[in-house]
Amino acid sequence: MFRAMILYDTQAAASNGASGPPAMAASAIAVWSAGSASGTVAASLATARMTDSPTAVPSSPPGGAVRPVPGCQFASDNTSGVCPEAWQALAAANAGCTPSYGNDPWTARACDLVRELFECPAEVFFVFNGTAANSLATAAMCQSYHAMLCHELAHVETDECGAPEFFSNGTKLLPLPGERAKLTPAGIDHAVGRRRDIHSPKPRVVSVTQATELSTVYSLDELAAIRDTCRRHSLRLHMDGARFANAVAALGVPPRRLTWEAGVDVLCLGGTKNGIGIGDAVVFFDKALADEFAYRCKQAGQLASKMRCLTAAWVGLLEGGVWLENARRANAAAARLESGMRAVPGVEVIGTRAANAVFARLAEPVAAGLRHRGWVFYDFIGSGGCRFMCSWATTDGDVDALLADLRAEAVSAAGGEQRRDQHDADCDRRPQFHSAPGHGPAVE
Repeated sequence: MFRAMILYDTQAAASNGASGPPAMAASAIAVWSAGSASGTVAASLATARMTDSPTAVPSSPPGGAVRPVPGCQFASDNTSGVCPEAWQALAAANAGCTPSYGNDPWTARACDLVRELFECPAEVFFVFNGTAANSLATAAMCQSYHAMLCHELAHVETDECGAPEFFSNGTKLLPLPGERAKLTPAGIDHAVGRRRDIHSPKPRVVSVTQATELSTVYSLDELAAIRDTCRRHSLRLHMDGARFANAVAALGVPPRRLTWEAGVDVLCLGGTKNGIGIGDAVVFFDKALADEFAYRCKQAGQLASKMRCLTAAWVGLLEGGVWLENARRANAAAARLESGMRAVPGVEVIGTRAANAVFARLAEPVAAGLRHRGWVFYDFIGSGGCRFMCSWATTDGDVDALLADLRAEAVSAAGGEQRRDQHDADCDRRPQFHSAPGHGPAVE
């Protein structure tokens, strides 16, 4: 049994010539015990004084607050910073020295918290980002001659630069259509039955994204139907959960219901979009698939030497349900934005939002006007329209400022259209002169 207590005080350290995290005065005590068969570690932050740490994001700016400056608040949920609880845990983990390469109590605690979250003795690995998580998970499930079925808008297909194929030594992605970015049992059946000969890659894995790239979610019934289809064809089921927390918040069900109870073999669990700075987790519910996965992580450059700097933030995120509150805040901001956009004349909200993104069709002058004011958003993601993504840090003030500018630009564009229509009508009422054959143009 190993027991340790570390007391870290940056102010005291500074007086001794040492330096702690910049712009931070912190005092933290971390107590843990390790060495049991299960590797369970009980971690406790006894005190944490963060005089210059980030503060909780209010649901709306206080009265008289300065209007938010237009920027990249709605470009992506990657643009927000680290949530206060994750930052605080990271600061506490920065104390002293601990074993490297994941043999530290913070990593053990993070793994246990993931298992508690899913109520399952899963194998858990931490990597730097979602592309690495999806790609290495694919490699663990497939041989080079296999195929993975995914939606045509899936991140693994459109935004990972061929990494799933690369790390699996050639596994082919077979993109399938589906309404609102969701796969269907019929689509999977068709893809599997289309070619069964040895000249075509053999389907081995189905990948679903939860929540999807279009801010929709798979219901429990939809996941159950896909699970049954996978079992019928002996296919494994992978879930890209970059925004899994947002799906849980939207559906209001325990995480286990959406994962291993729904037949998911491997989940790539997003942390970066949920409020930590760096890192996603690969969660193997089918533990046999995790065999030698640690070697894949090392070979792919995904084994962090100071692993606690990756995993401590997960402790802050998962303890006390912060992960779910962050997701609820992001979803609520998107709901507020969606409602406001539907009330703006000339703006067409595309589909029905379930998670933390809103898609809308804007007239070109309106979109250009918003960008001129400083707002950053994308129009090449998904199946058309402009995407506005909310995060744990999005405030009511951010939403209201964007909506105010959107209304102003819509009014301006409508006025310009009316002036153009009037001009065209005036032109139509003018006398028309035509050139006679063999003569030059008429002069009005």
